[in-house]
Amino acid sequence: MAGRRQFDEQHTLGRILDVFWHQGYGATSMQDLATATGVQRGSLYNAYQDKESLFLRVFADYADAFVADAGTALDQPDVRRALEDFFDFTINSMTRGTPARGCLSTKTATDTQADAEPIRKAIRGMLDRLEGAMIERLSRPDAGGRLTVPPAEAARVLVTMTRGTVVMERVYQDPERLRATARSMITMLLAGHREPAAA
Repeated sequence: MAGRRQFDEQHTLGRILDVFWHQGYGATSMQDLATATGVQRGSLYNAYQDKESLFLRVFADYADAFVADAGTALDQPDVRRALEDFFDFTINSMTRGTPARGCLSTKTATDTQADAEPIRKAIRGMLDRLEGAMIERLSRPDAGGRLTVPPAEAARVLVTMTRGTVVMERVYQDPERLRATARSMITMLLAGHREPAAA
């Protein structure tokens, strides 16, 4: 039937995401994607126009899943546990695979061949959503009186730290070092006054 895609789209997009994640946007060609998926280049072009459009398609799914999973990690009744679980999630995500796959958003943000505005906008959108989820969690009553800075400032620091964590993972390849550093940051942000326990 004309216009009907002759391949399993969900499987194909999953394989394409894996290639972009491991190789990076700039180092990936349409032929790489065709080889990885078993779908001819012409079919990929017909379905998704070009590499940038294809990247934006799979990045949107990646961002949705990442922000949702981050929100789940943050949804703990104690703010310290919430932040520790958040960093466990981000560190586990970037260290998965052999070799470790790193962080797709940070890898793309630092890729000089991925500087088109639609790609930058997509990355900003993901980080803004992640920051929003963090602000929401740090604005809950259990965090009141414990933060050393307002929730919005703490959220921006923590999200920025996740980007630096990616670089340190590439250098040291030591997840426990990353977790220890994250715990130190959490301690500094939660060094505020604690309300006395109820009698």
